[in-house]
Amino acid sequence: MNAAARELVAAFATHDRERYFDSFASNATFIFYSSDRIFQNRQEYENEWKEWEATGFKVLACSSLNGSVTVLTHDVAVFTHQVRTKLNTAEGVVDTGERETIVFQLLDGKWLGVHEHLSLDPTFVEGK
Repeated sequence: MNAAARELVAAFATHDRERYFDSFASNATFIFYSSDRIFQNRQEYENEWKEWEATGFKVLACSSLNGSVTVLTHDVAVFTHQVRTKLNTAEGVVDTGERETIVFQLLDGKWLGVHEHLSLDPTFVEGK
């Protein structure tokens, strides 16, 4: 399960869209503080990602801090961590600090994200 979390973060950090989205089940749900809606499945989120890219969005770097995995059952685990990301956006390059929870489920022998929730990290200080 730890390897699946590391792989997902590594794919995001390198803006490898295909590898990143392959880390999630097709019916995964996503809640982001920066969005006014809940993405009800992976395709909805991927479509939004492509729209972001059209306006200049690109992940330039991402690091995971203080990660923790809680195994709930033999096929469900929760990954939590702090995320520090450098993004290119329509407004220019920005640094973000967030907290993230990803619920993983073992599906057909592979750990896949089935829910992601991202919130602002109140401990984040830009430039530090």
